[in-house]
Amino acid sequence: MAQYFEIHPENPQPRLLKQAVSILQSGGVMAVPTDSSYALVCQLDDTKAVERLRRIRQVDEKHHLTLLCRDLSELSSYARVDNRQYRLLKQATPGPYTFILDATKEVPRRVSHPQRKTIGLRVPDRKGLQLLLELLGAPLLATTFIPPGETEPLNDPEEIRERFEKLIDGVVDAGPCPQQPTTVVDLTPMENGGDAVVVREGRGSLSALGL
Repeated sequence: MAQYFEIHPENPQPRLLKQAVSILQSGGVMAVPTDSSYALVCQLDDTKAVERLRRIRQVDEKHHLTLLCRDLSELSSYARVDNRQYRLLKQATPGPYTFILDATKEVPRRVSHPQRKTIGLRVPDRKGLQLLLELLGAPLLATTFIPPGETEPLNDPEEIRERFEKLIDGVVDAGPCPQQPTTVVDLTPMENGGDAVVVREGRGSLSALGL
């Protein structure tokens, strides 16, 4: 049975989020609000939790999972970032962007892209999620919460609880999300002097990145 945490969107209660952190540290899979849509999350280094997350979404190992980081200082542990890439990242974070970067050896092979050894990274601009990441002290592995066989992400936390309460361990309810996907930008070409490549235009403004 999923535990339900109703938090204030602007002033999230640390007491409730500490309980959510305990669930994640115990191998839990949870639904949390981001600055784009609700996401399924678990700890990066928990093999069983990662497998459960993939089973709930019904996605295989080729599906690109994303790391939710609290800030850019965490990001450098999991991705190789040069000065050009860092300047662009600094312009856009926190915000509704997903950046594709080359993964470091800190990223388990099972969660990086199998052919390219890349990882998607986000620094979300959502107060409850930022506090959750701060209390956890580590990034979370995430995937947009789109139910199997559907095309739109879930945006109602009560519906998430009703439909998935036997499959997930908790729901953080901070109200609805914008329900617009992140802008996805591949930064790997910049390593060889190339330009960033827009993979998907979403909520994040391209002009803010100079693209």
